[in-house]
Amino acid sequence: MLKKRKDYSWLIIVNPNAGLGRGKKDWDCIDSLLKKHKISYQTEFTKARKHAIELTARGIRQGFRNIVAVGGDGTMNEVVNGCFNQNICRTQSLTLSMIAVGTGNDWGKMFSIPASYEEAIVLIKNKSFRLQDIGVVEFCQGAKIEKRYFINIAGLGFDALVVKKTNDQKDKGKGGNALYFWNLLKCLMSYRPTLTHIIIDGQKINNELFTMSLGIGKYSGGGMMQTPNAIPDDGLFDITLIKKMRKGEIIRNLKKLYDGSILEHPKIEGYTGKVIHVDADPVVHAEADGESLGHSPVEFKIIPKSINIVYGNYPEQ
Repeated sequence: MLKKRKDYSWLIIVNPNAGLGRGKKDWDCIDSLLKKHKISYQTEFTKARKHAIELTARGIRQGFRNIVAVGGDGTMNEVVNGCFNQNICRTQSLTLSMIAVGTGNDWGKMFSIPASYEEAIVLIKNKSFRLQDIGVVEFCQGAKIEKRYFINIAGLGFDALVVKKTNDQKDKGKGGNALYFWNLLKCLMSYRPTLTHIIIDGQKINNELFTMSLGIGKYSGGGMMQTPNAIPDDGLFDITLIKKMRKGEIIRNLKKLYDGSILEHPKIEGYTGKVIHVDADPVVHAEADGESLGHSPVEFKIIPKSINIVYGNYPEQ
């Protein structure tokens, strides 16, 4: 149970299961480094999926305005959702940071968050921060319409299938940076493109969609650049649409996902937009920040410069 805030500067939310248990295994080391650098904090440990959402919102009600996620991209996503699922304060008055113990840590790559615990803690101590954009997606879960906020990148179609397979394997104790890549290759054998209807700020696009990514940040899937031109505070999603392609052609061009040249391929299109609506028959599934969601129809909206983040280097336009 969170105590009423006294003199704590930071609420630290620890996912003990992140990084195949690194959150729990390395906490004593992280705790000692926080004390070494005289950072004032209160700690809460998550106990289940979505628990960080509850802990974050409750902490804000108790007076916290500075929050650290000790975990991976999924933990940070839950913290963001906790920030936006409260009505105590404006999200622009909140500051988020991360001590990365996850497997991918793609959001942190965008802002040069160090893998070294001590270096990440020094960033928190120095507290260089700026506002970044946040995305929100409304999607279907059966007959229900649900909402999820995200801080890095969302995907539809093939990308969402790979994320689901990867998450299922993480739940079984598997992990590592290569997990997403190997699931990508496995899913490629069975996935079929879907006739999809997309509207980007009023512009209609109909095609057989293989996969779609909407980026605030550049990196996903353990270092892939599906949205290489994304800028985290320009008030726009960077959108990458990959049309129907032969499997061999996809495999031959996988390196483009890592070197930032993906948009050079003639069957891959890049857009920017603020409001994106997607429908398909049959439905396509969605993910955000590596968290599996529901299915189409979906609508994405950008919330410009809506939360502060602590950074190492901030990507400039």
